[in-house]
Amino acid sequence: MRKFVAGGFVAVALVCCATVSMAQSDEMPEMTPEQMAEMEAYMKAGMPGPQHQAMAATAGTYDLKITSWGEPGGPGMESAGTATRTMTLDGRVMEETVESSMMGMTFTGHGRSGFDNVTGKYWSTWTDSMSTGIMVSEGTCDEEGKSCTYTGSWNDPVREGPVTARMVTEWKDDTTQVFEMYGPDREGNEMKMMEIVYTKK
Repeated sequence: MRKFVAGGFVAVALVCCATVSMAQSDEMPEMTPEQMAEMEAYMKAGMPGPQHQAMAATAGTYDLKITSWGEPGGPGMESAGTATRTMTLDGRVMEETVESSMMGMTFTGHGRSGFDNVTGKYWSTWTDSMSTGIMVSEGTCDEEGKSCTYTGSWNDPVREGPVTARMVTEWKDDTTQVFEMYGPDREGNEMKMMEIVYTKK
């Protein structure tokens, strides 16, 4: 693993050095065919594409209606909130900040999401004010990015180990997105844990 990471850093360094050299002189430095191929691969992988443009179209501010369940068939706990989505890294990554309340306490969450040109899959991360860990997810979307399914995991404090969940998002219309999260109940069976209705302002 370390050899792979080190090799990746070397390739990135080559790309950076080549870019700096080009900026400082009119001539491209002499590169081997292998170095050229590596540079082209990294530049292609780093170029925002239609998937990133589709994410950018969802930037804005949203009102949230949040419903969460603690057990199958049990009553849902409702709360309201807001979310702000902005594109960063020159249109490569979507950042989302959520402000809400949970169990009578102020709740803040930060998410990041993007599309990996190398794997051809979408990814997301999530951290919030009720945890010191991180949730990492990966998934796929339809061609228009309107309907997506992710699988993610985080370290659960009750189980003292990793828990896997399934997330589904769907745009019902141009201003309404529904997020659903399914995870294991106490017996390990999948149940609906959360639903968030995003309404764009």
